[in-house]
Amino acid sequence: MDPIGQHLETLSRRLFFKNAAFGIGSAALSCLLNREGYGTEEGLALTQGLHHAPKARRIIYIHLVGAPSQLELFDPKPELQKRSGELCPDEFFKGQKLAFIREQPNLFGTPKDEEFAFNQCGNSGVSISNLLPHLQTVSDELCFIKSMHTEQFNHAPAQLFSLTGFARFGRPSIGSWINYGLGSENEDLPGFVVLNTGTILGAGNSAWGSGFLPSKYQGTEFRSKGDPVLFLSNPKGMTPEQRKRSVDLVNDMNEIALADVGDPEISTRISQYEMAYRMQTSVPELMDIESEDQATHEMYGTKPGEASFANNCLLARRLVERGVRFVQLFDQGWDHHSGLVSSLPKKCKQVDQPIAALIKDLKQRGLLEDTLVVWSAEFGRTPMAQTNSGSGKATNIGRDHHKEAYTVWMAGGGVKGGHTHGATDELGYHIVENPMDVHDFNATILHLMGIDHKRLTFKYQGRQFRLTDVHGFVIKDIIG
Repeated sequence: MDPIGQHLETLSRRLFFKNAAFGIGSAALSCLLNREGYGTEEGLALTQGLHHAPKARRIIYIHLVGAPSQLELFDPKPELQKRSGELCPDEFFKGQKLAFIREQPNLFGTPKDEEFAFNQCGNSGVSISNLLPHLQTVSDELCFIKSMHTEQFNHAPAQLFSLTGFARFGRPSIGSWINYGLGSENEDLPGFVVLNTGTILGAGNSAWGSGFLPSKYQGTEFRSKGDPVLFLSNPKGMTPEQRKRSVDLVNDMNEIALADVGDPEISTRISQYEMAYRMQTSVPELMDIESEDQATHEMYGTKPGEASFANNCLLARRLVERGVRFVQLFDQGWDHHSGLVSSLPKKCKQVDQPIAALIKDLKQRGLLEDTLVVWSAEFGRTPMAQTNSGSGKATNIGRDHHKEAYTVWMAGGGVKGGHTHGATDELGYHIVENPMDVHDFNATILHLMGIDHKRLTFKYQGRQFRLTDVHGFVIKDIIG
C-alpha cells in the first residue's frame, strides 16, 4: 500500500473537479469523458457542459495582420471609382479619428486595371476581386459580413480588441476561451495551436495568450524551422525511456507541491510536461507535410521545407484532422499605407491559392461541414487616399486605418454559404445595413461551437469575466 500515492491521487482528483466547475469548465470535463459523442444528440445529452447542439467542432481562424483593403477585395464601390480624385467630403474627415491622415485627403477609387476588377462569382453572385481568382472558385462556401466595425483605429489595440474583446493587455484570447471551454479532441496535441507567417503582430503573443485563465489554455506556437516546439527533442545521449522517467519524477514532485499549495499553475506545469512527452511522438508525424501526395502540394502551392503561408494552411488541415480544436494563422504584411497598387497583388497571391485549397480540401474530406474557417483582420481601410495625389497609378498611394466599416468572412461550420450580411454606403465609409461589431462576431463564433457567450465565464478579481464582456448578440442571419 502506498498511502502517499493514494493521498495524491485523491487530492488531484478533487482539485480537478474543483477547477472544472468554473464557468463552463465542465464542458472540457464532459468532452474528455465522452469525446466520441460530441456534437450528436446523444452526446449532447451526456455532455452537459455544451449549452446547445454545436454547428462546428473546430476552428481555423486566419488573421491578416495590418488589415487588407476591403474596397479592393470584397466591397466594390463604382461611385467611389467614379469620384476618385475628388476632395473628401467634410463629414468623412472633420472630427473623425484617423491614424495618419492629417490634411483633408482625396477620395481614392479602386484602380481600373483588369487585375483589380470584380467578378460576380458562383451561384450566389457574390463580388470578389480578380486579385483572388482561386477564392472566386469557392465563393458559394463563403459567408461575407460587409458591416463589421470596431472601436480601435491603431493596430495593437485593435488586434487585442478583435481577438480578446478588450483593447489592453491581460484578457484571454478567443482561442484560449474555446480551449478552456471545450479542450482538445486529441490528448497528444494542444487544443490551441498558432502558426505565424512573417514577423509577430503588434499585439505580440497576447493575441493567443490565456490572460487570467490558467496558462495551459494559451496557444502553443509551432515554429517552421528546427523543433516545431522548443526543446521537443531529447538532449543528446538521452533515450526516450530516460526522458519518461525524468518527466515522471518531476511530476511526482509537482504533485506534492500541488497538494501543499493548491496553485493551479502547478497543475498546468504537470499537464504541460506530460503533453510535451506525448508530443515527441505526435508532432513529428504531424509536421511531415512531405508525406502528402503531389496533387495536394500542387493544390495548396506548398514547398516542403520552406516557411510559407501555404505550408501553414496545409498544416492547419492536418491539425484539425487530428483533433486540434482551434488553429490560429497569422499572416503579416497587409498594412498598405503606401504602395497599395503594387503590394496588395503580391500579398493576395501568397494567400489566395492556399486558402481556397484549404476550403476545398476540408470539403472533400468531409471536414468543412463542422470546421469553421474565418478570414479576419483588426479593421478596414479608408476610401480616401493617404496622400493627396488622387491618382490610382501613383506608386506611393495607400489607404489609412478605417474602424467604421470593413469586411470579414466565414466558411463551413454551420454558416450560410454564398450569403452576404450587411452593407456600406456608396463610398464605402459608413455602414448602412445590419452593423456587426466585434463582440457580435465573437458571440456568433462561440454560438456556432455550442457555447452561450454569456455563460462562458471565469471569475477573476472578484467578478465573472467573459470574452464578450457585457456586450454582444448572436447574429443568426448568417447561420444556416
